[in-house]
Amino acid sequence: MVFWTASVVGWAIAYLFGSTPTGYLAGKLLKGIDIREHGSKSIGATNALRTLGKWPALVVLLVDVLKGVGAIVFARWFYHWFYTLPSVTPPTTFDLQTWVPWAVCLAGLAALLGHSRSIWLNFTGGKSAATGLGVLLAMSWPVGLGVRRLLALCWLFFGLFPLVRW
Repeated sequence: MVFWTASVVGWAIAYLFGSTPTGYLAGKLLKGIDIREHGSKSIGATNALRTLGKWPALVVLLVDVLKGVGAIVFARWFYHWFYTLPSVTPPTTFDLQTWVPWAVCLAGLAALLGHSRSIWLNFTGGKSAATGLGVLLAMSWPVGLGVRRLLALCWLFFGLFPLVRW
């Protein structure tokens, strides 16, 4: 029971990593506006670029990517730390090598859910593109870099981030 309770707490923390509304906070702090009422009405870096300018958008992008990375790094650390406690043993059907990759994936999904359905914005949010890139970079950096290159090519051929404008 302790194992599953701690798992839910770990996923909740990953959700809270993702739920920090970076674009919204940047709009409030820099211009005193709700970024969801301007541009594409999203809280992401693309709308921050349109509404706030280059440098704030870059900060929003970097922080959104770091939210995904942070959730994965936290999950990896948390489960390894958790198993070192003497009173905690995993359920008999799982061992550390089996459970940790699944828990890390679920933490990444929790961060994505947090970004797209932020508790701080009444369960609204962004499209999770940058946070998803951060999750991919932290889980498998070659895959993350490949996705980054693909987005750069799309940007060159079709304009600024056409994949996240739906």
